[in-house]
Amino acid sequence: MTVIEHRVETKRAVTPDYSGREFTEEEIANGVHRKFIGGHWDGHGEHQVEFLTEHGLRPDHRFLDVGCGAFRAGRHFIDMLDPGNYYGVDANLSLMETGYGVELSDAQRKRLPVENLRANDRFDVNFGVKFDYAIAQSVFSHVSLNHMRLCLARVSRVMRPGGKFYVTFFEQPPGTKLDMITSLSKRGKAVMSEQNVFWYFRSDLQWVAGFGAWKFRYIGDWGHPMGQKMVEYTRTADSGKLGDNIKRGRRWLSRKIYPA
Repeated sequence: MTVIEHRVETKRAVTPDYSGREFTEEEIANGVHRKFIGGHWDGHGEHQVEFLTEHGLRPDHRFLDVGCGAFRAGRHFIDMLDPGNYYGVDANLSLMETGYGVELSDAQRKRLPVENLRANDRFDVNFGVKFDYAIAQSVFSHVSLNHMRLCLARVSRVMRPGGKFYVTFFEQPPGTKLDMITSLSKRGKAVMSEQNVFWYFRSDLQWVAGFGAWKFRYIGDWGHPMGQKMVEYTRTADSGKLGDNIKRGRRWLSRKIYPA
């Protein structure tokens, strides 16, 4: 059995339902692990490779898949990249183990050293190498603002200057009321905006760029099946300590006026 590193940073942390979910053999046989990450198994992974290739990703680049899950996209990146250039991290160990054992072929596993994979729920992506490209697809659509800041800070430390980090999110347009009540569930259950971590303002994604050496660019529509938008973070040359960037981010936030 392949053993993927599970790096737990503190035993006192409360494990979210996502990271603690384990899959039985029966569930795996029925494809529950595919549905768990949102389905769209055929096509969506290939689309990510096509998008990043159009934005400069080459086989010789080192690539980081943040929230790699069961390798819906990873199996395609593994084929596209030179052997050993794909790295993946996800909060759910069982999901990664399932994907590695069931969704990858023997040939793909040979191209992907298990040392390039890690289960961690705090974005520990320090594999001892620098990355040229990274993606977090359908990650910021499920995490808090604090997790977004943590992700940008930690990924920043392992990206080469000029490296690109692409992130998807559910966007609400400027002017959306913070006390809006909307229906997001399939059952029509009303959800209050302040309790919904599935969407952000574009300005939120720009703000978190200050928690790391990043330049922000909004891309928008890119063909996501659920309508998530895309943003691009470009790693800048270090211009100071991370704390200085955080201070700049706070000053930027203090000048923003959010809708009431």
